[in-house]
Amino acid sequence: MPVLLDTGFVYAVLNRNEQYHVVSTEIAREARDTMLLPTPVIVEVAYLLLRDIGPIAVAEFLEGLASTDLVLIEPEDSDYQRAAAVLRQYNDAHIDLVDSLIVAIAERLNIRLILTLDQRHFRMFRPQHCTAFELLP
Repeated sequence: MPVLLDTGFVYAVLNRNEQYHVVSTEIAREARDTMLLPTPVIVEVAYLLLRDIGPIAVAEFLEGLASTDLVLIEPEDSDYQRAAAVLRQYNDAHIDLVDSLIVAIAERLNIRLILTLDQRHFRMFRPQHCTAFELLP
């Protein structure tokens, strides 16, 4: 069963100074399922790498995408519609675009497992296809 990757998880794998680097790296290394990386996550990760490490880290991240086992997934039109509904539904929780798109993609693809450090938001969501998401780490 495929899993979806969120920004914080990918960033933790790439940044050795991140608090969850070791556990995130171990989870990524041991994963047997197909790992799907929504393309909007790339932009957030690149921003964080640039802010915290520098442009060389961004360049290495982008180069690594070409040789990774990660499967890049583009949101579909219906995902944007669903993401808008998620943003409205949880408007008091300050959900961002990427989180709402991950919810929409997960629902469309019937994915329950999300690799994320954003436990607060993803535990709050009540997806349409299951009672709750499974979250790691």
